[in-house]
Amino acid sequence: MNYDQIFDQAIERLHSEGRYRVFIDILRNKGAFPNARCFAGHNGPKPITVWCSNDYLAMGQHPKVVAAMEEALHDVGAGSGGTRNIGGNTHYHIELERELADLHGKEAALLFTSGYVSNDATLSTLAKLLPGCVIFSDALNHASMIAGIRNSGCEKKVWRHNDVEHLEALLAETDPSVPKLIAFESVYSMDGDVAPIHAICDLADKYNAITYIDEVHAVGMYGKRGGGISERDEAADRIHIIEGTLGKAFGVMGGYIAADQRIIDCVRSYAPGFIFTTSLSPVLVAGVLASVKHLKASSEEREGQQRAAASLKAMFRDAGLPVMDSVTHIVPLMVGDPVKAKKISDILLAEYGAYVQPINFPTVPRGTERLRFTPGPAHTEAMMRELTQALVEIWDRLEMRQAA
Repeated sequence: MNYDQIFDQAIERLHSEGRYRVFIDILRNKGAFPNARCFAGHNGPKPITVWCSNDYLAMGQHPKVVAAMEEALHDVGAGSGGTRNIGGNTHYHIELERELADLHGKEAALLFTSGYVSNDATLSTLAKLLPGCVIFSDALNHASMIAGIRNSGCEKKVWRHNDVEHLEALLAETDPSVPKLIAFESVYSMDGDVAPIHAICDLADKYNAITYIDEVHAVGMYGKRGGGISERDEAADRIHIIEGTLGKAFGVMGGYIAADQRIIDCVRSYAPGFIFTTSLSPVLVAGVLASVKHLKASSEEREGQQRAAASLKAMFRDAGLPVMDSVTHIVPLMVGDPVKAKKISDILLAEYGAYVQPINFPTVPRGTERLRFTPGPAHTEAMMRELTQALVEIWDRLEMRQAA
């Protein structure tokens, strides 16, 4: 058995399909986001502008967050000391869970080391606890949700994206006596569209199903206090489990769920992905705590981000670039070819100092490869105009058809 040959062939397949991923070597400039330094292919760092960060509101750079992390580091040290049930539980963890439960109007919350882990651990655990459970999953759900559903071993029924009629048909054909769980997202991060939450909850009420919403691309971003689309649409009280991340709009790291105390206790007590994992460093938790508290009280960052997203969409549209329809802060630009998407990304970085990663399969379906821009409150109009002009030049250079 030639193991090296097998691995070489696996990598070569990615190269041949134009899907081989390259991680750019950069450092962000504290307090000056979206400015950063790129070390790849240069004699020393080259200044660049970051356009693809999920630190949507630049909270990872916020003085309150940085100060809170520095204070915690000097107060309690770097690591947590272990799993939550052995030595890794701190007052920071308990206080953050209280803040997150309050953010979503729930009885309790539970921290995980990432949003991926929170989805995987929660969905797989809950479904195993519900005898004969059937999970109804939106066709565009996150990979972490799909992993959790698969790891549950339960029957899964996939409904067409945001198609509540199809969801109801699947619910109606399912045995009324079996437990049912409907899993979906609020903001779908590759297209920038939003779930019809109330319509889904109406069906959950009608067919006696538990609702599970992934708000990772919405928490901090929407709602009066940053509780996500479910808060904005006044639907949080209709959702049984709200899952979110601490590494995007909140700017640090981690994931969580918020629900009633009974559900939280079950996940806390049964989920291997929680029980056997070293807990988040209290330094990270302190930073998130400062970020959540700030965004509960301040809408300035959210409003600035929405203005920036609207401006960039308008500039792309006016320039004839193929910007996809999006009702959220996501600004996707359709390319439709993995090789060209990578080429455009490379030219932007090398010649224009603009950093945006191509989005390819399996993140999006083949033939829908795109560039995904996430302008934030610190992206200026001048930056957006320079980016638009660069894209128009590259589109012309590569002889790509522009939007009508």
